[in-house]
Amino acid sequence: MNANPSRPVTARLATATAWSGTLAFWTGGLVRRRAGRLLATVAGIALAVSLVAALGSFLTASQSTMTQRAVRSVAVDWQVEVQPGADAASVLHTVQSMPGVRAAIPVGFARSNGFKAVSGGSTQTTGPGVVLGLPNGYQELFPQTIRHLTGASSGVLLAQQTASNLHVAPGDAVSIALPGAPRAQVRVAGVIDLPQADSLFQKVGAPPQSQPAAPPDNVILLPAGLFRTLTAPVAAADPAALTTQIHVARDARLPADPAAAFTAVTGAAHHLEAAGSGGALVGDNLGAALDAARQDALYAQILFLFLGVPGAVLAAALTAAVAGAGAERRRREQAVLRVRGLRSRQIAALAGIEVALTGLAGGLLGIGVAALVGQLAFGTASFGASVGSAAVWFAAALALGVIVAAIAILAPALRDLRAVTVARARQQVGRRTRSPWWMRCGLDFLLLAASLLVFRASSGNQYALVLAPEGVASISVSYWAFLGPGLLWAGSALLLWRLATLALAHPRRGLVRLSQPLTGPLAGMTAATMTRRRRTLARSVVLLALALSFAMSTATFNATYKQQAEVDARLTNGADVTITEPPGARTGPSAASSLAVPGVRHVEPLQHRFAYVGSDLQDLYGVRPTTITTATSLQDAYFSGGTARQLMATLAHRPDALLVSAETVKDFQLSPGDTVRLRIQDARTKALRTVPFHYAGIVKEFPTAPKDSFFVANASYIAKATGSDAVGAFLVDTGGTHQKQVATALRRRLGTTATVTDLTQTRSTVGSSLTSVDLSGLTRIELAYAIVLAAGAGGIVLALGLAERRRTFAIATVLGATRRQLRGLVLSEAVVLTAAGLAGGALSGWVLSQMLVKVLTGVFDPPPETIAVPWAYVTATVLVALAAVAAAALNGVRRSHRPAVEELREL
Repeated sequence: MNANPSRPVTARLATATAWSGTLAFWTGGLVRRRAGRLLATVAGIALAVSLVAALGSFLTASQSTMTQRAVRSVAVDWQVEVQPGADAASVLHTVQSMPGVRAAIPVGFARSNGFKAVSGGSTQTTGPGVVLGLPNGYQELFPQTIRHLTGASSGVLLAQQTASNLHVAPGDAVSIALPGAPRAQVRVAGVIDLPQADSLFQKVGAPPQSQPAAPPDNVILLPAGLFRTLTAPVAAADPAALTTQIHVARDARLPADPAAAFTAVTGAAHHLEAAGSGGALVGDNLGAALDAARQDALYAQILFLFLGVPGAVLAAALTAAVAGAGAERRRREQAVLRVRGLRSRQIAALAGIEVALTGLAGGLLGIGVAALVGQLAFGTASFGASVGSAAVWFAAALALGVIVAAIAILAPALRDLRAVTVARARQQVGRRTRSPWWMRCGLDFLLLAASLLVFRASSGNQYALVLAPEGVASISVSYWAFLGPGLLWAGSALLLWRLATLALAHPRRGLVRLSQPLTGPLAGMTAATMTRRRRTLARSVVLLALALSFAMSTATFNATYKQQAEVDARLTNGADVTITEPPGARTGPSAASSLAVPGVRHVEPLQHRFAYVGSDLQDLYGVRPTTITTATSLQDAYFSGGTARQLMATLAHRPDALLVSAETVKDFQLSPGDTVRLRIQDARTKALRTVPFHYAGIVKEFPTAPKDSFFVANASYIAKATGSDAVGAFLVDTGGTHQKQVATALRRRLGTTATVTDLTQTRSTVGSSLTSVDLSGLTRIELAYAIVLAAGAGGIVLALGLAERRRTFAIATVLGATRRQLRGLVLSEAVVLTAAGLAGGALSGWVLSQMLVKVLTGVFDPPPETIAVPWAYVTATVLVALAAVAAAALNGVRRSHRPAVEELREL
């Protein structure tokens, strides 16, 4: 009675035990007999996992760095202006009680009618200026606001430009004219510079387009007690001339993402304004800095997608190709398992074991590689990101590894279980005469056509990849622009597959001639073998081409980015070293000879004036057309209507020629040759004088010029028309070396009479926070992985394909093939793979590079005239790919020399 019920349980236990034994036996067999393919699959998965983990962690760290840099770049986080009628003490108390406020102190602003000083027997007078009253401890709380140049660091401090205008130094007396108050005389204790004068003297609450074009020229800083004494009569006579601001330093913890930090800061500012009940208006300098950083952070995400995702996809495709190299063997194994009674579910479970082995092993290995790369390249395994953020990316990358393994191994196994019979699976796969469905419907041509259409639309003049309205919390990306490069990548891969398949299928005579020197009498058989295996060879060609294309496009983008960052710095600074004269200075071009300190090759004077065209005031630059290029570089992309050389020759040949901005040409409907009458101040009468010019071309960018409208003309013509050859700046050429040392020597020689800047200093201040994060960190990862992908695509796939053909080599040996002929058979395939892969990769890489640079124009400032190709890296990548193919071929040759009987017995 008890035996019967126990029999099913016993049977189930026996079945489970047998199945467990089968699983263990199968796993052991995989490790022993298929170790090479398993390791190759694990390597491919590890490559994809490590690339995603590394790039994701780097992206998160970059965004955090952007936020930190934006915060550090701000001298005063908030400038809270006390509104008329409000009590300053009450507003100060409200500000100090706000969460996240570390310090808040009042600063007085007073409008002055002008300053006067007597120096060297002559009286110097300035125009209107601003007087600031700073409380004790201000410079300790806001150290970036004031930079000391000479004299004491406290007391009455005079701005450098004001000191130059009044010809005074520490110890001299200056009188201040305030509305409704008698002139007050103070003694200068020190001369200072205001690095962030634009934000310090902003019009609080005004939109960007309504802000002052420039900070005030004349500024004096007074201790708070002296300020209150001097401005006491002003409060009664002209209350509008006095303003009180509360300068705020915040210490609130901000999110790592600049967009989230921007939202938090602007929300806190709005909360303060609401709490102040109309008595406080916030000038959010911190929010403005984060507003710019959030756009750069979004560009970093775009670069991650453009440059990182293709690498991960390529690594996954390489893994699928590695797993697919044993597809024929896997089908035969499935047939044997079916014959021996295993059900489809059990066979799928066996495939799942391989997925688990390769997915988890490859994922863990990839995470380890990513951590090692981070430690070696960035000094931390998390790439600078927080532990939590890095853990999230590592976990996501591990999940990706398992998914890649499932797609590469489990999905084909399940498909074969459903579609392939036992009899068919036991057959040796022969010719497939029918083309794939995508080839019959022309999917490759459709993808390329769609890519061209998207590219044309996304590279138009009015197109913006990133839309970040200033001051608006929302930010958007035109993600459909990603379709252009994405469709090009996919379409070029399928087109190359088509061309490789057609080339291997039809012109058999060409293949015979190609393999004749290597295989001799077996040339026909070699050509027939390659024709029969054309789909496998085409896949290898496409993988190699995509790997080279990925490497070339990434390296080219990086090199172009570096090139344009240097161009941007040179445009902003003007030359290796630039000496800027203060407004009103009468320094002539002859002073260039006194600037020839050691290391200087040439000094070029550059005039800087202002001119009215209609009612519009614009900058006017006077150049010496024949010598300007000896101190700075002028690219053809800076101009329209002629090359840089042609337009400079026009200015030299016709002194009254004028280069105008495109906006001015459009606004005033100018045509080449039109007369443009500018009103420029005459140095002799101080009145505006109308000077005729003739429109000769468009200037888009020019050294030291602003981003908006300006003019460029012949310096001698301007000097003759205005009666002054005064120079606005001197451009110093050092040959691209020792800029910092030359700048230091010039500062010692000139003192406070002029401002000296050098290219190394400008590189760290211009551009976006994306530049500050250093894109080379991203591309160092990309370029290293690209080389590994090229080696894998060229070598591993070929090696596994040759390993799967050991039976063919053994049979050929039995039929009398010599070692030389077998070696030629292997090398013929390697030559075809290499030649086709290199040609396809070079062409697709060049086209993709052009498209990437064009679509990502917003990253470049200014847009590049030509793309920069890093030939050294491209050559190294090609050599690594060739070495991998050669190693795989030589290994195949070595294996083909094994005794045929031994080889057939193992198979």
